[in-house]
Amino acid sequence: MELYEDERLDYLLAENLKIIQSPTVFAFSLDAVLLARFAYIPIQKGNIIDLCSGNGVVPLLLSSKTKAAITGVEIQERLYQMAVRSIQYNRLEDRIRMIHGDLKEITETVGYGKFDVVTCNPPYFASPSPHVINENQYLAIARHEILCSLEDVIRVSSQLLRQGGKAAFVHRPERLLDILTLMRQYRLEPKRLRFVYPKSGKEANTILVEGTKNGNAGLKTLPPLFVYDENNEYTPEIREILYGEQ
Repeated sequence: MELYEDERLDYLLAENLKIIQSPTVFAFSLDAVLLARFAYIPIQKGNIIDLCSGNGVVPLLLSSKTKAAITGVEIQERLYQMAVRSIQYNRLEDRIRMIHGDLKEITETVGYGKFDVVTCNPPYFASPSPHVINENQYLAIARHEILCSLEDVIRVSSQLLRQGGKAAFVHRPERLLDILTLMRQYRLEPKRLRFVYPKSGKEANTILVEGTKNGNAGLKTLPPLFVYDENNEYTPEIREILYGEQ
């Protein structure tokens, strides 16, 4: 498999997979790994779709948890091609397919109400200045709401899900009220919420939230997840998530 420019091949250690990364184009963060672990995933069968897939990290991670069919959607062609090559390298073409397209139009390609699970690690921040966009378009689009908004993500997630299907998102705590409001607006009843903290004594910097299409009211707040311990080393739960260590 050919690597281009500054691309490298990294390990997904817990899953025994490899993935193409690039420091100037796209490299996944811990958020994507936490999302893949947090989301409810059927083990034997079903249809899963991941929006804003980037280099395909969430579909790859999910492939180790399920035999269900997995679809990834990415609008940036360079990132899409990275994902396709990673899938081919890991010989997962029969399990994962990538679609190069705009998530706002994806229902025209895959249809309405066809999926059991939607996952998404969306852009977190408002649109940046033109200077930031011109400096690195790849990273600007991945991080900022330039090509899709939070409302786009939640609306389309609801359209894609079957009755009773689940949508899982990772985002920032300051957007929690927006997320919950939009989820209810688009009939994704929030059911599970987890706050992620850099370490004990610090404010949460990440949230994981899951909703059910037309579900009954009732939100569970899960125990907090701490990334680092008092020695600034990964906590046992994070080590297990990243490396498969018990």
